[in-house]
Amino acid sequence: MARRKKIYEGKAKILYEGPEPGTIVQYFKDDATAFNAEKKDVIDGKGVLNNRLSEFFMTGLNQIGVPTHFIRRLNMREQLVRSCEIIPLEVIVRNYAAGSLSKRLGIAEGTQLPRPIVEYCYKDDSLGDPLVTEEHIAAFGWASQQDMDDILSLALRVNDFMSGVMLAVGIRLIDFKIEIGRVYEGDFQRLIVADEISPDSCRLWDIETGQKLDKDVFRRDLGSLTDAYSEVARRLGVLPKSNVTKPTLIN
Repeated sequence: MARRKKIYEGKAKILYEGPEPGTIVQYFKDDATAFNAEKKDVIDGKGVLNNRLSEFFMTGLNQIGVPTHFIRRLNMREQLVRSCEIIPLEVIVRNYAAGSLSKRLGIAEGTQLPRPIVEYCYKDDSLGDPLVTEEHIAAFGWASQQDMDDILSLALRVNDFMSGVMLAVGIRLIDFKIEIGRVYEGDFQRLIVADEISPDSCRLWDIETGQKLDKDVFRRDLGSLTDAYSEVARRLGVLPKSNVTKPTLIN
């Protein structure tokens, strides 16, 4: 492929200028980070798995009428996505207590919540992506009230879809985070699901055993991250068994 212009490099992905106006090539790296990049490693095959899993989830959302930035997968590590203006928020949907919610509120991990709880974090790595309220979002102009209504609706629709898909393969969707982007069609603005949806951005537990099949495996040193992600891909039928990469850690 001809040399492309790099737009941005994050902890898990690199964004390149796309082949057509209004498009971006999103490249999935093998890098794994946790605790705001205090813990790092490179895990062979992770980017391939996340690319295929994100394609699977984004395609499913598009098919049920939830708009996303995903256009098509280009190869094992890259996908073509629609360029959008990212709202500087992480939108978190929680179905069960885990992670920071358990620590903040003293609720045992795995406790089912009375209803899905939607939280917002301001996207700023230097600040540790702090939790913010709708009052903060409105006061600092990150999103309008109409935007927030639309974001909430999108987040809950993604939750319904993801919960059902995972339940069908014996996996409980504990929580997940998404990013939302703005696209403009003439004078009309539309909000779409952007970034990625993968085990990097979800907590996924086996329903019968409680085994973690997400990035907590890396955060908590619970075994092979690639094996965990491969199990999710296997259950969803995303990768043939022969293509599932066995774990190799690179120091």
